[in-house]
Amino acid sequence: MSDQKDRAWPAVLTWRAHDEPRMESVRVQLSGKRIKAYGRIVAGATASHPAFSASYDLVTDETGATKRLSLSVTLAERDRQLSIARDEENMWLVQDHTQTTRSDFGGALDVDALFSPLFNALPIRRIGLHERAETVTVPVVYVRLPDFSVDAANIGYSSVGVAAGTLKLRSPIADTTITVDSDGFVLDYPGLAERI
Repeated sequence: MSDQKDRAWPAVLTWRAHDEPRMESVRVQLSGKRIKAYGRIVAGATASHPAFSASYDLVTDETGATKRLSLSVTLAERDRQLSIARDEENMWLVQDHTQTTRSDFGGALDVDALFSPLFNALPIRRIGLHERAETVTVPVVYVRLPDFSVDAANIGYSSVGVAAGTLKLRSPIADTTITVDSDGFVLDYPGLAERI
């Protein structure tokens, strides 16, 4: 793991899972708090899920709030697509091959995807948790992969070592301490993945 303080953007960030056959690689472009990201998660079969590949295209607005997320998942037996977009009224439109749903998801401004360290950077950068000490709980649109279930969830972040980039995190799948770089992107998320 390395923290490149003077990283040139755009950049490619890559994570490797700690205990499972899974990797994520994403090309990230930054402009202020605005993020554009195109990434892929590749996962081998485990006891909890089949082998799959997921690609995503993410765009946030100038405040760092998610505007649009397009996801595509490939399994051995099928391909599926999911589109999530937030409108000017902060309502979310979620479309898959069977239905379209509109919801405020508890006031969420961010999306989080299971197995992806990249999506933790959205609220961290938007709120500035990598730059100052603060404790917050943020609502998110939570996407489980590879089945594409979409629910409202809350994720708690608490800055415990701003200089070291240390944040306590409580999510639907973890209660742990993560480390982030000076730009707010995850370096290590115990139990999930580390940046390589």
